[in-house]
This record gives sequence, structure tokens and C-alpha cells, in this order.
Amino acid sequence: MIRHSYDYGLIGNCSYQAHIHKNSNIEWMCWPRFDSSFIFGGMLDKEHGGEFSIKPHGKIKESNQFYLENTNILCTEINCAEGRYRITDFAPRFHQYDRYFKPLMLVRKIQPLEGTPRVNVKCTPVGNYGKLKPAQYEASNHIEYLGLEKDLRMTTNFSLSYVVSGQPIVLNDTKYIVLTYGAPLEASLSSTCEDFLTKTKKYWRGWVKNMSVSTFHQADINRSALALKIHQYEDTGAIIAAGTTSLPESPGSTRNWDYRFCWMRDTFYTLTAFNNIGHFEELEKYFNYIVNISVKSKDRFQPLYSITGESELIENILNLEGYLGNKPVRVGNQAYTHIQNDVYGQILLALLPLFVDSRFINRERSDSLNLIYDVLKKIDDLMEEPDAGLWEFRTLSQFHSYTYLFHWAGAAAARKIGQTFKDDKIYKLADRLMKESSAKIEACYDPNRKVYTQAIGTPNLDASDLQLIMMNYLDHDSQKTRDHLAALEKDLKSKEGLFYRYKHKDDFGSPETTFLICAFWYVEALTCVGRIDEAIKTFENLLSYSNHLGLLSEDVDASNGSMWGNFPQAYSHVGLVNAAYRINKKLDRPNFI
Repeated sequence: MIRHSYDYGLIGNCSYQAHIHKNSNIEWMCWPRFDSSFIFGGMLDKEHGGEFSIKPHGKIKESNQFYLENTNILCTEINCAEGRYRITDFAPRFHQYDRYFKPLMLVRKIQPLEGTPRVNVKCTPVGNYGKLKPAQYEASNHIEYLGLEKDLRMTTNFSLSYVVSGQPIVLNDTKYIVLTYGAPLEASLSSTCEDFLTKTKKYWRGWVKNMSVSTFHQADINRSALALKIHQYEDTGAIIAAGTTSLPESPGSTRNWDYRFCWMRDTFYTLTAFNNIGHFEELEKYFNYIVNISVKSKDRFQPLYSITGESELIENILNLEGYLGNKPVRVGNQAYTHIQNDVYGQILLALLPLFVDSRFINRERSDSLNLIYDVLKKIDDLMEEPDAGLWEFRTLSQFHSYTYLFHWAGAAAARKIGQTFKDDKIYKLADRLMKESSAKIEACYDPNRKVYTQAIGTPNLDASDLQLIMMNYLDHDSQKTRDHLAALEKDLKSKEGLFYRYKHKDDFGSPETTFLICAFWYVEALTCVGRIDEAIKTFENLLSYSNHLGLLSEDVDASNGSMWGNFPQAYSHVGLVNAAYRINKKLDRPNFI
């Protein structure tokens, strides 16, 4: 069977993302926000998704995509019968006037490399998820697309007459196309594009240079970190799970979800990854996001919010053909209504460095201790409440071991904060909650099989319980830990080192694909118990499941290595970064040696 792969590169600037196919088409781009309607959405509907491509006149003989090293600038080289040309795509991002310049602007630079190729430039944006086709108005050197919330403008030094009529254009010198939303580009086209390209390249390479990473698979860590960075919506600090919606977890499964929102849980793991590579700006921005959420969330936190903190994410089904015909196409996510109580511990863990890391000035956070106490109190109030768990079961409520693990770990984080600031109220409550949470976790232990189960009273096993080892709840050197890991391996691991989340049936049947971050958790668990050689071998095998650019999907079909689920998935890249960090710590390799 042919392996399915996502043939896209990703660019972005912390204001938006764009997925660019190897054939040059912008297959997915939402403006003005990550969770807005797509402007280009051919990924989900070829007829109604619009198009923005620079294809050769004739067939593509070969296409090669690569990133400029240590940047989010993507190059697509296309070879055709008449020659070869390169498209350099990027979203401008650089320092300007003591701020980041990150406009809703897509820049495409098109260079001839060999021969005299002819290209067809097609730009047909849409609105309202394909229902709206903007009116088109041609000016002297740009085309305006009217009818969206704000004007969309394509500025270019290509012949507009040829673009509008769809005629092939001889590419005999470098051309530029700039697409803008709202504020147009009103400057010299070629010099401005080259200036923006130089500054954007410098920004990304400087950002990578300031990472603290070892030489263990450094290039893979760099690529994952660059992908993760552009999943943060910098204006508010929110971090999304993925920039796409409705890419199926497996063909025909109907497990097609909208991931363009900020999950409290996912964000904890992402911020851990940033912390591990020495970047903290993302955490400080997320702190402001959480503070704004907490003001509105008096009773309880939702599992997820919009990137600007809206709480209602009503799930709707769109009349689109779906990725490779996979329906439904969903926007919004019903999970916002779920009870998922692990989020409180994850918020506390995510914020912990701001309070106890000496690189941050403690007095700046001392006035935020009320937030820590309020989140801790919610754990206390909800200790006896079942929930939907991290996998967001829609019709199953249980007392999940994973939830109690994060009650325990979150309380441990709060206790440390209380100790640091000499806040006895926080310290005592946290200490009690650690003991209560531990008792709940132990209620999930099956002494006959020597394993912790998914929840109290169920025999089902769950890959999330690998985290009992990773979070240091279990002693890494104990026989109990080794037995627990062996039982999870036997039940949930495929022969390729991939891991299923669980094997039991849920609301949509039994899972058909493995979940990639679970395999990286397995790598971390192997590392914790000292099985380093196995951890490294498994880690390196997992890298083979990326696409041609080193980008990872959410799910992998263990039978043929096919990529499925939303893409690229922040969770998966977080797993890679954190597993590599764990291995390197165990190897005790100094950086750059």
C-alpha cells in the first residue's frame, strides 16, 4: 500500500499560517486569524477552496521543497519541460520600532533557474468557507478582491493582463507577488520584498541561534521548534494545537476535528518544549492570556478557548468535499463543553517557571499568587468529579488516572510556589491535594497485571499513563515502574515503536491509527528507566514518519507509515523536542560537544 504523506510546507509569522503544496498552490490559509475562514482552502475542497498557484505551462516533471536553513522561509523548485524555477514563500517577521513586524502579508518571489519556463499565475481567493467569491478589480499594478471583511490586494510585477486572462507568462527575470489583507503594500515592490526577505531570514536565524540545544539530532529539534513558534498567536499569547481542521485521524473514521484553538493541556507541553530549548518569551505571553481567561472563568476552566479567549466554540459542519473526500468538515469544537479536569494542574505547571525560576523577577509575579490559589482551589473542589479525560470522550465520564496525575503534579508545582513566596495557605492546601491525588492514582492500580489502568474501575490501558513515569510519580528504578511500562508496551505498542492511545472502543469505534506524541512519550519513559539504546533507536525510527520537510502529523498508520490527522501537529513536534531533551540529559552531553 502507498504511504500517504502531507505534501505541504508551512510558513507563518505568529499572525497567520499558510500551507503550500509541492505544486506551488497555497492549499490552506486563513485570514485574518488562525480560526477565521480560509482565503485559500483547496485542501478541503478543490472546487470551492480557491487557488493561489504559480504552475508551469505544461506538466510538472519534478518538484523539490526545502526551507532556507534555520528559518520558516520555504522554497519550492519546479522542473518542467521548458526549464526550472524557484518560488520563495514567506510571511514577513522581524524587529521594527521595538516591536515585531508581523503583518497579514504573504510574499512570493519567483526566480528562473534554467531555461525559459512559462508559468500560469492564478489567484482566486474566497471567503466564508468558500461561499463567497470576491469581486475582482484591476488597477495599474495590483488586483483588488472586494467583498471580504477588509480589502484583499495582490501586488505584482507580473503582467496583470496575462494573470487575469490566464495566459502563460515567460519567466525571464525575477518576479514578486505580495498578497495583503487590510493595509496594502505601497512601496517599491522588488526592493521592499528583498528587504523583508533579508530581515525575516535574519530574525529566524537569530531566534534559532538563541536556542539552547545539544548536537543530538539538532537539525530535527530546530525544525520542530521553528514549527512550534508559529503556532503561537502572538497578539494574545494563545498557542493552537494545529492550524488546520478536519484532516481525518484515519480515512473514513469521521474523526475530523478543528484544532485551530488553544488547549490548556497542549499548551503546557508546548511551553515545556520552549523551556527546554531556552526560550521563555512564549511563556510570558501565555501568562497574559491565562490571566485574561481567569478573569472570565469564575466557576471552572474549559479545556480550550479561542485564540482571543472566546469561550463558545460552537461546532458546525460545512458542506465541503473534505480532505480526499473525508467528511464531515467541522469548524468549531464541541470539546469546549467537556469536563476535563486535568487542565488545572497543567496551568499550574505551565506557570511554575515564572514564579520559581530566578531568571524571572519574583516580585513581578507576587501579586499573581491569588491566581495560583484560585486554580489550586478548583482542583480541591473537583477532586471527586469524573471527567472526559485528555482524549475527550464524548459519552464516557470516568475518574481518569491522567487527571489525578496532573492534580498531583499541579499541586506539587503550587506547593513549590507557596514555599518560594512563603505563602502558607497555598503550601498547606497543595500538600493535602498531593496526598489525595496520589490515593486516587493508586486506586487505578491493577495488582494482578501490575499496571495502572486508564481510570478507577476499568481494565482498559492508556498510553497517557506513560506519564506516571515521565512526571516522576513512579520511581524510575523500581520494579513496579518496569512492570507498568512492560504492560503498556504489550498492550499498546506496535512493532514499529508506535503507540496507540488506547485500544478499547469509544464514541467512534476502535482507534485505527497510532498517536505520534504517545510514541515520543514512550521514548521518554524508556529513557527514564535507563533503556537508552532502545530510546534512541525508537526516537530515530519516529523521525522517518515525517514528511519531506521534517514536519509531523498527529497520527500514523502503523501498517504502512501513512500520515493522518491535523498537520503539522504541535503535539507531535513537542513530543520530538521533549524526547530529544530527555535523551540528551540522560546521556549528559554538554551542549555543542
